Amino acid sequence: MPAISSAFESPTTKTFAEFSQRADYSLMDSLQADPQATVDGRDHHPRQVFSGHYVPVTPTAIPAPEYIAHSKTLFNELGLSHELAFDEQFRRLFSGDISVAREPMRQVGWATGYALSIYGTEYIQQCPFGTGNGYGDGRAISVFEGLFNGRRWEMQLKGGGPTPYCRGADGRAVLRSSVREFLAQDYMHALGVPTSRSLTLYVSRSESVRRPWYSKDSRSIDPDIFVDNPAAITTRVAPSFLRVGQLELFARRARSTGNQGALNELQMIVKHLIERNYQPVIDLSLPFTDQVVELAYLFRGRLTSLVANWMRVGYCQGNFNSDNCAAGGFTLDYGPFGFCELFDPRFQPWTGGGDHFSFFNQQVAAEANYQMFWAAIRPLLADDTEALARLDKTRDGFAEAMNQEIEAMWAKKLGLINYDETLVNEMLQLLVLSKVDYTIFFRKLSHIPDQLTALKESFYLPSSEQLEARWGGWLQRWRDRINSCGDIRVTSAAMKLINPKYTWREWLIAPAYKNAEQGDYSLVRELQAVLSNPYDEQSSDVEMKYDRLKPKNFFNVGGVSHYSCSS
Repeated sequence: MPAISSAFESPTTKTFAEFSQRADYSLMDSLQADPQATVDGRDHHPRQVFSGHYVPVTPTAIPAPEYIAHSKTLFNELGLSHELAFDEQFRRLFSGDISVAREPMRQVGWATGYALSIYGTEYIQQCPFGTGNGYGDGRAISVFEGLFNGRRWEMQLKGGGPTPYCRGADGRAVLRSSVREFLAQDYMHALGVPTSRSLTLYVSRSESVRRPWYSKDSRSIDPDIFVDNPAAITTRVAPSFLRVGQLELFARRARSTGNQGALNELQMIVKHLIERNYQPVIDLSLPFTDQVVELAYLFRGRLTSLVANWMRVGYCQGNFNSDNCAAGGFTLDYGPFGFCELFDPRFQPWTGGGDHFSFFNQQVAAEANYQMFWAAIRPLLADDTEALARLDKTRDGFAEAMNQEIEAMWAKKLGLINYDETLVNEMLQLLVLSKVDYTIFFRKLSHIPDQLTALKESFYLPSSEQLEARWGGWLQRWRDRINSCGDIRVTSAAMKLINPKYTWREWLIAPAYKNAEQGDYSLVRELQAVLSNPYDEQSSDVEMKYDRLKPKNFFNVGGVSHYSCSS
């Protein structure tokens, strides 16, 4: 459902000095730093990290940073004056220059390590040392943690330069991926999907980085050229950036070494997760074993709801490994993501993703990630057989909980009180056969049409008489169900709050970041405005430009219909 808007009070934080007073570093104060780390954070080369929850590290500033955009919605929520986005010290901090930090801020950020699991299989090959001790935040550096209006937020630079986990890379993000992440996080929040948030987007006017990408109108699956792209830094914000892969890392260490220190580090980070992401829903006065069992139940609920929301709005994560799975239960990674236009259950924009990370397989990937979460926290209950039994029961119920969320999602998209398996399955078959635009179809359906004509506006190909006859029968059966649900106008209004009018269309995003490379940010800001109100009927000009089928010439184009993870 869409984000609930509310009136905001006048900004309470108007200067950088006032902003700095919000600082409160729970992670660095309550967890352990890598004992081999440097105190000053000058730790920018690949190395193994054997223990500790984080590595103190300073970001590397992009030179000559220029403002592109900031999230007005998040600034309002945090009580930040919009003028702060243009403040010199604020701009310097969120373009990587942490030397501007003033007390109680700290002049060092932090990066975290985590383990990698893909579909429940543990991997260490991506670690350059072959041990798994070099995998983590290669270019994501948190630089601030603080309290705003009674809530704790962590602010993390994407593209802030190398860390010990950079595996030999430069730690930079290109403008293309930074624009995509900034816009996508704002859009997902507007859709009402739990997500990390966007704060600011700055670009360097003098530093560029070279990456493989696609030539104009390329039909290649893999990038076919190298391009120079401006370096940029987008700041993402969340209650914390704790991942399932982080819990796995300490559980693996405890399992492989039997080291009590590793088990203690696991317990510490799980306690921190509960305090950061599950207060006040978990009572901290409960015995720790009860807190862990409750954590497993609540995370299951958040994760299954999240994936159902992804499918509701057509989002495909693309690379839903355990290290890209936020333990707080929200959307974290905006690398090889995409939104389904032409409906296809196997939709997957990332060339390295395969069917296992495709649109309709996301619930299976989620269950695999939950399996790794369950296995990671299980050692904490080793001495409590009753708590272990409750934990295992929660794990065993994942598939059923996931199915219930998916069924409830389809019922809401169709305006039904109860899920109708026959009606949904027939509809899905027809969507595939008719080559339907996922977003346009459900928005048209939200008007409760009595004729197929309106729905045909979402078809990419002309339909046959036989197919139209099947659609006519389905539409009549669906309308009969809708009419039995009550006031048709109320149902229509409710469906329009579930089925967005405006979706992410990569062929409309690409011109925005291409123009931005030339210093023209108008399209980025226009998209931000349109996507901030995805359920609303907007102007006729906006509708003509953004509410339309994907043009044929963009199908199978590299960098638009599919793309590598290069960013």
